[in-house]
Amino acid sequence: MALAQVFTRAELGMDAPLIRVEVHISGGLPSVTLVGLPEASVRESRERVRAALNSCGFQFPARRVTVNLAPAELPKQGGRFDLAIALGILCATDQLPKSCVKNREFFGELSLSGEIRRCSGLLPAALAAKTQRRQMVVPAEGSDELSLVPELDALKAPSLPLLVAALTGQGPLTPIEQDPSQTDAPPRGRDLSEVIGQQQGKLALMIAASGGHNLLLMGPPGTGKTMLASRLCDLLPSLQVGGALEVAAIHSVAGLPRSPAQLLQRPFRTPHHSSSAVSLVGGGSLPKPGEISLAHHGVLFLDELPEFPRTVLDSLREPLESGEVVISRAAAKLRYPAQFQLVAAMNPSPCGETGHQSRSTPEQIRRYLGRLSGPFLDRFDLTVEVARLAPGELTRQHQPQGLTTEQARAQVMAAREQALNRQGTLNARLSPSALGSEAKIEPDAAAFAEQGLNRLGLSVRAFHRILRVSRTLADLQQQEWVNRSHVAKAFGFRAMDKLMAQLRLE
Repeated sequence: MALAQVFTRAELGMDAPLIRVEVHISGGLPSVTLVGLPEASVRESRERVRAALNSCGFQFPARRVTVNLAPAELPKQGGRFDLAIALGILCATDQLPKSCVKNREFFGELSLSGEIRRCSGLLPAALAAKTQRRQMVVPAEGSDELSLVPELDALKAPSLPLLVAALTGQGPLTPIEQDPSQTDAPPRGRDLSEVIGQQQGKLALMIAASGGHNLLLMGPPGTGKTMLASRLCDLLPSLQVGGALEVAAIHSVAGLPRSPAQLLQRPFRTPHHSSSAVSLVGGGSLPKPGEISLAHHGVLFLDELPEFPRTVLDSLREPLESGEVVISRAAAKLRYPAQFQLVAAMNPSPCGETGHQSRSTPEQIRRYLGRLSGPFLDRFDLTVEVARLAPGELTRQHQPQGLTTEQARAQVMAAREQALNRQGTLNARLSPSALGSEAKIEPDAAAFAEQGLNRLGLSVRAFHRILRVSRTLADLQQQEWVNRSHVAKAFGFRAMDKLMAQLRLE
């Protein structure tokens, strides 16, 4: 009986389930049958494998070929199974010893000439193969991301003939070399001091970086909102290796592999306001990660916030609280991590101005702001007004513009360290019970916060967010207890509440 088995892995969200490619050759009319829930892209591998084997000088059997992709209940898609199917046929027809594929896993799409092309989702497969202590054979093209995995046993194969020669001991294959030199994320080349003025906005940026808070920048066009937001990642600490591999795995699944130079960099995602809910949250027939998962451990920046459809923005509310997104489809139910910081920018009115310079009526401004639901706005710990520069600030731009990124980052790191030593987590993630037991808030300060809450008509969620911001302000000043002055400053970062109160009076 001509039977062979080759291992590979499927792509199922952040998981990479093992697939056994079983090839059986029997008598009968020449045919190739694929079973095991293959989708169209997998069924087309019959012709790719046939052409590749013939082009490389191997014999394609003129008999009945049955290929089973087990387990049968898991849907299969993509061209990643081509190489395993081709090697299974070679082993079943004794053109390749079966011992050559033992304890190895093979990945790659075949071209008609026998070249092995890249496939997505290699990093989760590499982590799974490492756990099972199997050697990986992957395409030479696009394999740089695997150098992120320490102590991985993997080989790069450029083409089918070179791979078969190496498996039979007639030539070498290049191993994947780990890159241990990445000890810190390289700078992105943007300095905080390049932003002219906007000291309140810079302080808000430091607070957001220190406590992991969500930030809304509100102001007229051209005041530096996007410049401020783009510098947040430079204030954050570099990723640890475990978190960096998790981020890299998400990008690998999405077909956007990260290079070794990007390993410790926090992602900064900026989707356009025309993006759909699926592109932000994730989805599809076999769900792929969306922008919120691609921003995991990083920053999601939404510019021109009111231009996003309201339903799209409201779909972010649950992931912002839970730190993950669960996508259910008939074929699969997948869970993607989505622990990100949300930073947004918007104009305060349809014309971009407020006050005597505004051409919009209060009713027009209310309709404009009505595009943002109250529960969604409640997810922002900080809302800051980024006003126009005062007269003379532009002509003084050659003078130092406050803290540099390195100086601000040092203060942020000290504040984060104090919070982590005290409670083991960032202030933005403190539960309401932990705010009372671990945040060290003076009773007078908490009472003052409640008075302000009742005066402004804010929600209980907003009350907890004000206390978290107050705790971060105290950490930036390296103070152990939160006092009234910290709470008063935290109320100063509620620009949206002040704008809404002003509109109610008009």
